[in-house]
Amino acid sequence: FFWFSLNVWLFWKTFLLYYQGLEYYYLHQMLGLGLCVSRASASVLNLNCCLALLPMCRVLLAFLRGSQKVASRKTRRLLDKSKTFHVTCGVTICIFSVLHVAAHLVNALNFSENYNEDFLSLNAANYRGEDPRKLLFATVPGLTGVIMVLVLFLMCTASTYAIRVSNYDIFWYTHNLFFVFYMLLMLHVSGGVLKYQTNLEEHPPGCFNPNKTLRDNVTVPKAFEETFPDYTTEPFPEDLPVPEPFVQNNFMRICSEEPKFQSHFPETWFWISGPLCLYCVERLYRYIRSNKPVTITSVISHPSNVLEVRMMKDDFKARPGQYVILHCPRVSALESHPFTLTMCPTDTKATFGVHLKVVGDWTERFRDLLLLHSNQDTEILPIFQQRRYPK
Repeated sequence: FFWFSLNVWLFWKTFLLYYQGLEYYYLHQMLGLGLCVSRASASVLNLNCCLALLPMCRVLLAFLRGSQKVASRKTRRLLDKSKTFHVTCGVTICIFSVLHVAAHLVNALNFSENYNEDFLSLNAANYRGEDPRKLLFATVPGLTGVIMVLVLFLMCTASTYAIRVSNYDIFWYTHNLFFVFYMLLMLHVSGGVLKYQTNLEEHPPGCFNPNKTLRDNVTVPKAFEETFPDYTTEPFPEDLPVPEPFVQNNFMRICSEEPKFQSHFPETWFWISGPLCLYCVERLYRYIRSNKPVTITSVISHPSNVLEVRMMKDDFKARPGQYVILHCPRVSALESHPFTLTMCPTDTKATFGVHLKVVGDWTERFRDLLLLHSNQDTEILPIFQQRRYPK
């Protein structure tokens, strides 16, 4: 409920900021609701891209769950739901990505049709009527956005239950494209297409600029005809203050200069840099820890395609109910799977073991590497087959 409320609040807060914010007045006039929806959905995407990485830091979660700082049983059960939370964040990313892309397609069309000739720096298009496809495929935000959509599509389709069961390798290798997705996400926000106004005090949004009106030989509004009956085409001198009745007019405010626009500093860095660095450090730690040798002492084939693997590893400690991650490079370079310990090491015996059922391609290849004899009903002793055991 807290996560859901945070998403709703962030979406609504960002939507109102771009809908009512004075600094986005001219940009909102150009793009309409497409601006508000695209930025609001981007805020939700930033939040969930940040949170999706945290459940994958399993070493950190295991440390928190086993430490005395997390004494509540309910809190530990929440940590056990890390995979469910990861999937929830992933589904949310998919939904709001569709909304974000649809809003930006509308924005690209509005940038082309509503080209602003008064404030050229506000435009993303080069001229009125420019092909919107150029904004999508010839700019850094547009091109990175298209590639991210393709990567996300591959990750989402390969994450479905049917593909994971039929061929887990497809799911696993496409899911590792997340690193490409995050790198593109950081580049995506560096284009600076959307800009905000910086001089609100000197130029209140929608104000009347007499200097520009006379410079462009435009008719002065009737509200100011009596105030400046003999006004020449010369602009206001810089040291001469604007007449008081002109400033205090009830219908229109006066601006002393043209609006100035500036691109936003990318906010996505603040959201995902911390979790991404944390995840990279954990992956490095897991890689270093996994390089310690593990000796397979015996492999036993049980009925119903169940395999028991007994192993030994220096300085390995575990308690009943815990699990280990098995990784076999000869089976798959990146793929690894968790298995519950069915035999824990003790003070007198360092052997630990797992039971795994052969139900997929990874377990089938793992079994074929271990069971080299035609008779799979007997225990394979390490004295005969130790050299052939995979790492």
